[in-house]
Amino acid sequence: MSRTFKLGVLAAAVMVAAPAVQAYEAGDFIGRVGAATVVPDASSDPITNLSADARVDVDNDTQLGLTMTYMLTDQLGLGVLAATPFSHDIKGAGDLAGLGKLAETKHLPPTVTLQYFPMPSGSKFQPYVGAGVNYTVFFDEKTSGALAGTDIKLDDSFGLAAEVGMDYMLTENIGVNAALWYIDIDTEATIAAANQTIDVSIDPLVYMVGVSYKF
Repeated sequence: MSRTFKLGVLAAAVMVAAPAVQAYEAGDFIGRVGAATVVPDASSDPITNLSADARVDVDNDTQLGLTMTYMLTDQLGLGVLAATPFSHDIKGAGDLAGLGKLAETKHLPPTVTLQYFPMPSGSKFQPYVGAGVNYTVFFDEKTSGALAGTDIKLDDSFGLAAEVGMDYMLTENIGVNAALWYIDIDTEATIAAANQTIDVSIDPLVYMVGVSYKF
């Protein structure tokens, strides 16, 4: 037999003997951990008790992000987003822009989505999209600067969420992940110093890059 023929037979034998790689299939759990950054697209009603255009804005923050997907089928998964508490500075905007930081708050944004994975289960590259709901809990509000010594309270928020992401499996169990969420977060802020409650829209994009592990 020719050398080429022998190599061909050997390659075919290896392919037959090697088990098919199943990247994702029904019943799998995929855990992911990485850096998650919340970038608010914040706006607020005017604090008219202070001035006609006294408003507030919200800064970015990065924390440890944790996500989990349970594969209901080879192409549908139930996803959960969690994180260590995010901490955001609340700054003056509009007529209050020169006052800098006015307060800070922490929040947890647990989010549940139904995810769709369009690629075959054997593909190492697994993009996905998802849609679901978010419940954001605000806590540990503190005032500073021009509002120091008074109180501010943010109500919890319930809204819709959408996501897009991708996993790439480096081995049978270990991969890399990148994901992006849009979350509808609207809250009411009660500011004691102004004796007023205003609507605040936060509506952040959440970016996450990390590693994944399939169980």
